[in-house]
Amino acid sequence: MTQSNIIHLHPSDNVAVARGVLACGTKIGATGVVTRALISPGHKVAIAAIGAGEPIRKYNQIIGFAAEPIAAGDHVHVHNVVVREFTRYAHVGADTRATDFVPAGERATFKGFGRANGQVGTRNYVGILTSVNCSASVARFIADAFRRPGRLDEFPNVDGVVALVHGTGCGMKIRGEGHQVLQRVLAGYARHPNFAGVLLLGLGCEVNQVDTLMSDTGLQSAAVRPMTIQQTGGTRRTVEAGLAQVRELLAIANQARRETVDASHLTVGLQCGGSDGYSGIGANPALGAASDLLVRHGGTAILSETPEIYGAEHLLLNRAVSPQVADKLLGRIAWWKEYTARQGGEMDNNPAPGNKAGGLTTILEKALGSAAKGGTTNLTAVYEYAEPITEHGFVFMDSPGYDPTSATGQVASGANLICFTTGRGSVFGCKPVPSIKVATNTTVYQHMLDDMDINAGEIIDGKVSIAQKGAEIFERMLAVASGQKSKSEELGFGDEEFVPWQLGAVM
Repeated sequence: MTQSNIIHLHPSDNVAVARGVLACGTKIGATGVVTRALISPGHKVAIAAIGAGEPIRKYNQIIGFAAEPIAAGDHVHVHNVVVREFTRYAHVGADTRATDFVPAGERATFKGFGRANGQVGTRNYVGILTSVNCSASVARFIADAFRRPGRLDEFPNVDGVVALVHGTGCGMKIRGEGHQVLQRVLAGYARHPNFAGVLLLGLGCEVNQVDTLMSDTGLQSAAVRPMTIQQTGGTRRTVEAGLAQVRELLAIANQARRETVDASHLTVGLQCGGSDGYSGIGANPALGAASDLLVRHGGTAILSETPEIYGAEHLLLNRAVSPQVADKLLGRIAWWKEYTARQGGEMDNNPAPGNKAGGLTTILEKALGSAAKGGTTNLTAVYEYAEPITEHGFVFMDSPGYDPTSATGQVASGANLICFTTGRGSVFGCKPVPSIKVATNTTVYQHMLDDMDINAGEIIDGKVSIAQKGAEIFERMLAVASGQKSKSEELGFGDEEFVPWQLGAVM
């Protein structure tokens, strides 16, 4: 229930969340409890005494344990909460249910760019992808030539030319895990329906050879033009040849026109960054409601950031459509536990300092809020990072919690739209895919109006319901997919946020 100055999410919870600043000595709603310290917005206050070692409950779930006795009215945060292992009961498939699909003829629609392979783009770019960091500058030289005023005037149906460069591609084991991941990312972008054509540019002597990438991933298409700097004759000649290739691709891209298609062609990557204590209460559940609508209309919603669902995985396992899907998710979580331990860390090294400043205390609390972005429909499949997504519905793709790397993987897997919630004010773009930003609180929305597309703080303010905000987000997804620019696009974001996941030794 929501009370005047706190949000108490479930009757069994022994903490509540402050809706605004609670000064010391403030009576907490109708509980009869009085604060014993200043409680900042989004932070937790104990509404009952909690003994040392006893669980702290929010969302009717355990988010940590009391490191010391906590009195009613105390601030509950990192100074008096610890994480420890405990059993989280999962009953695979227990919460699955038949999805209430909207009939094909009644589905929501958007205007997208139909491609020859049946995919649909939400934007129409020409891309320059690099096989290795050594070709990054030349790729940028080529793209920069098309940013000059008037250079794209004869191609009015093209959104632009973008060079996506990265910091790896060599010093790695040939066909090792890191090499394979990079190949999947580049192949996914080269095939992405938001690219009408791609120039694939290498140096010539790197581990991630252009011709090997093409053959290993089946990138044999007239829309993918391979080139290496060494074979072409150096920087100047490669820039000249690259400009000619891009002009040819622009002429082809300019022939594309938007056409009306149904929402089954929309694949949305779900992201959250700079989360706060309100994220899991308003914005993320609202995005979950939008995800449910998308799935009902035949589309696909991708949840990712494996370290940030640790502690909420049992909720996803309960929605898995098969033991095989559940086992794959458990396998990825086991991999992350081993990976973080090998690096001298642990899963609760997350949340980040900004998350904690916003009221999030443990990874368990953050995960329960983060998982809410995935809505309530069945978990139909689990994919590795940048693996092509073939199932419709709600799916999971393994990735780090680092937003640019996670979103890069989602786009490589096929996302043609990103929806990103933030409580602290993350700024982000993701060319060639538009990114919609959802603020979790009204203060951030108003303070960063040029960056935020939607104000989910209206839920916290008591003005709208989660369902109403979810419907608003879904309608914005369709509008942006149809060509309406997001705030991050208006600001020009997206060229620098291409960050493939680097795995394995750098040699």
